[in-house]
Amino acid sequence: MFSIGLEFSFQKLMKSGSSAAVTALIIITGMTFAGFGVGYILHLNLINRIFLGGMISMSSTTIIMKALSDQGLRQRKFAQLVLAVLIIEDLFAVLMLVLLSSLAMGDIRGTELLFSIGKLAFFLIIWFVVGVYIFPSFFTRARSYLNEETLLIVAMALCFSMAVFSVICGFSLELGAFVMGSILAGTTMAGKMDRVIAPVKNLFGSVFFMMVDPGVLVQYWWEILLLASVVIVGMITFGTLGMLATGQTLRVAIESGFTLTQVGEFSFIIASLGMSLGVLDSSLYPIIVAVSVLTIFTTPYFIKMSGGAADFAERHLPKPFRFLIDRYSAQTYDSNETRTLWKAVLTRNLWRIVLYSVILLAEIMLSRLWLFPLAEAHFSRFGHLAATVITLLAMLPFLAALTISTTPTDDKIKLHRTAAFYDVPLLAIRIIRYLVCLFFIVYFISLTYSTLVGWIVGVVCFVCILIFASGNLMRNYKKIESKFLSNLNIRENTRMGVGNNLVDDMHMAFIEINNSCPFVGDKLKDSGLRSDYGISVSSIQRGDDYMPLPSPDARIFPGDVLGVIGSDEELRKLNHDLD
Repeated sequence: MFSIGLEFSFQKLMKSGSSAAVTALIIITGMTFAGFGVGYILHLNLINRIFLGGMISMSSTTIIMKALSDQGLRQRKFAQLVLAVLIIEDLFAVLMLVLLSSLAMGDIRGTELLFSIGKLAFFLIIWFVVGVYIFPSFFTRARSYLNEETLLIVAMALCFSMAVFSVICGFSLELGAFVMGSILAGTTMAGKMDRVIAPVKNLFGSVFFMMVDPGVLVQYWWEILLLASVVIVGMITFGTLGMLATGQTLRVAIESGFTLTQVGEFSFIIASLGMSLGVLDSSLYPIIVAVSVLTIFTTPYFIKMSGGAADFAERHLPKPFRFLIDRYSAQTYDSNETRTLWKAVLTRNLWRIVLYSVILLAEIMLSRLWLFPLAEAHFSRFGHLAATVITLLAMLPFLAALTISTTPTDDKIKLHRTAAFYDVPLLAIRIIRYLVCLFFIVYFISLTYSTLVGWIVGVVCFVCILIFASGNLMRNYKKIESKFLSNLNIRENTRMGVGNNLVDDMHMAFIEINNSCPFVGDKLKDSGLRSDYGISVSSIQRGDDYMPLPSPDARIFPGDVLGVIGSDEELRKLNHDLD
């Protein structure tokens, strides 16, 4: 789970878009019901049917990306869409772990499930915010001290620490490991960390397969074939329908559906969760592992068959259906600049409201749990008041952030050109933010004193924020936000040389080389970096060895960090090809 998290980036999630989410939801829903139906045929009880549906609803990111890379298809449009769907599936899988845990423990009431989802979202955001502030800065400063042995110890310590903390918070070990991996995925050490923990991951991976009893495979051969058939047919069907529903062409939809035809590593995690909770039939684990191995083996063949299947469908599909699909696809991709701009404005404001609301709730919760008892113990007479004032001061930057506009001036100008009453929705958004700000002040004061005092003090504090929320307060808030965004994008910025200008439009960037780079093992003069990309290599960092201005005969090895110099366009093209 930690290794999967290292390959999961929140930035990739944000770039996936709503179409990937819709497709993933259709696939997971359809396959879950299909697994539930197979469980009924196999005479499994209710909880085993639900677990079986969850196990066969997730495809394997690692296997699919490996198969697409081996066949040279990573840059095809359907491959990019499939990757986005797989990222969303990983996020749904985390949510599924929480829901299945609740179901297995008997908390099947709707309110309990909603509470679990809300608690999961709360802690994910808090962990994400704290992690983005701490870990990128830590690894940047400690980079020179972290050799492979030390980095392995640090990585394992962080993984197990978050896993234990996750259990303390009422979640599973697997969720904590995944969250820590996804937080570290945005740091500059993520690639090296993934490499040094690979032997540990392979060791634990082998344990999964060692639990398979060959006798069970022979005993349940027809169940394995049945499940494998359901996975292949179901993934093709629901994957194709999901892509068509989001406006993709028939060819792209079919190619995507054929690519998703396997059970992924999350099925092992879900199966292990069911076994650890004592609710999963012992025979289901080796069955699902066998189905996974079988479908992983057939994946490359189905990817190769996808082009022929698309050709067959285009030739034989009735013309009325082809016309409807093509027309729907064209309408979906008919770009509307105004609609896109409004969507960006609303999304930006919604994310800020959610993020700041979670931070403010966390501050109130921590204050009530620790600060108030501590202050009252040391300052019995004024402890209550002191804790209230300290908490309000800690909340102040985020309360002020809720009141300021986040719509750039350029966007306002564009909206003004396209809509006569563009300011009315913007004013409504700002009013909503004001109300959220007022709510948190009144809520906190009401908890501390009374509702009447809460409203009186809340309104006064809110008016003061509107009047005085400028100058130093706003500058401090901008520093906090700038630090957060810098850490959030540190890996991408390092690869693109953002903020590291040598001269105008010339940047120094640092790119880590992995095993799949096309020029691994080549000499610099033969790598094509200068001839194909216009890139100059200024240094090579190889472990603890640093080579400034390497000679043209220096070779490039996996794990090297190349210091490269180029323009925005040259660096963008190089990073795109390496990805």
